[in-house]
Order: sequence, then C-alpha cells, then structure tokens
Amino acid sequence: MNLLQGKTAIITGAARGIGKAIAAEFAQNGANVIITDLNIDDSVQEFVTELEKSGIKAKAYASNAASFEESEKLVEDILKDFERIDILVNNAGITRDNLLMRMTEADWDAVITVNLKSVFNMTKAVQRIMLKQREGSIINMSSVVGIEGNAGQSNYSASKAGMIGFTKSIAQELGSRSIRCNAIAPGFIETEMTAKLPDEVREAWIKDIPLKRAGSPKDVADICIFLASDLSSYVTGQVISVCGGMQL
Repeated sequence: MNLLQGKTAIITGAARGIGKAIAAEFAQNGANVIITDLNIDDSVQEFVTELEKSGIKAKAYASNAASFEESEKLVEDILKDFERIDILVNNAGITRDNLLMRMTEADWDAVITVNLKSVFNMTKAVQRIMLKQREGSIINMSSVVGIEGNAGQSNYSASKAGMIGFTKSIAQELGSRSIRCNAIAPGFIETEMTAKLPDEVREAWIKDIPLKRAGSPKDVADICIFLASDLSSYVTGQVISVCGGMQL
C-alpha cells in the first residue's frame, strides 16, 4: 500500500532505532523521506540509498534538533531540495536516568533540551510551511512514562509529559488549517538502548506486559503510518499508547 504517496516526511533522530524503522516504513508507503540526526555517517548514507530503491527521494541531514537556529536552517535547506513538508515526526531523544537525589542539573537540562525543546524548535520551523499548504501531520514521540511516571526517570518523564501537553495545545492552535498533531507513547520497545539492559530487568518488564513480549520499532512505525496518512484525517490531539497493554 502507498498510503503516503507523494508526501514528504521529516523524521528527527532517525539514524537508528524507532526513527530508522519509521523512515523505512514511510519509504515503503511512498513518502519522500528526510532523515536528521546529530551525525550522518556512512551507515546512514547507505540506509538512504536503500530507501531510494523504493522509488522515493531520500536525504540525510546532520542537524541538532535541540538547537533553535539549526532547526530553522535545516528547514530552509530542506526546502531547497524538496517542494513541501507534509509530515514531521519529532523522534529525537536521550535518557540520563538517575534517582532525583543523584541527578545533576546537567542531566536534567540535557534531557529537557533534547527531548522537549527540540519538539518546539522543529514544530515552529515547519509550521509556516504547513500553514501555507493548509495541511500537515505532526507526530510527537512521547512515552508511557510521560503518562505514568517512572522512578529514576523524573527528567525523562517530565520531558515526555511535556510533549503530550504541547501536542494537545498545537492540535488546538493549528486544527483550523487542517494541520493535525498527535503523540505516540511507546512502552518497552526493542532498540539499541533497551538491548543494553540486564536480562533480569528486561524479563521483569516483559512479565508485566499483558501481551508478554517487548514491542518492535515496526510496531511504533505502523502507528506512525496511520497518523501520517489520510486514514487519520479526523484524529488530532490524541495520545496513542503502543505498549502491549502495560499502560491501560
């Protein structure tokens, strides 16, 4: 199916993990794909070449979404290479987990800046394009811990909860121009980050998931396809949990 045929999508933090899976699914569904990340190495360029085999246009840009100036310049550069921007997936994110008593100010600031300020930066940068087009879909990658909280992740939980409030506000601001804004709240997803967890931690997480398995990046990417496509043309301001039932 080519649910995104003719659309152009930006995915931040797409060099690996969930972002990379979203880029692959978007390309398979006919979207032109723009990958952004802090560093674009040979492996990312090879991935871009693979995406173009789907018959779409793809390009990778090195950019720091946490920087307001770099985000503005990124969109300017993109518009030199692509005619329009239809979809923005704010996926860039980091963790600096620790109990509050041990968390440093630098740990707090880094997570809030990368995870939350980047969403403001990129959404503000693309909104003028979408306003002119009078259509667009913005997808913010939150987390179940942004809904429920989690011990040892107060900075991460705060950043992801902030994304949900931002999503609902932007949905109200831009809805009259047919610009939709939704959030996805993944649960325990198999990525390079979760692969580093001790086996006992992984097993404890999976035990508490009703579907009794971890999710895959494709599980998240499939929901992105729905939210980016016209299938969700009457869906905005929503938070969709992709967590196997761990958050009900």
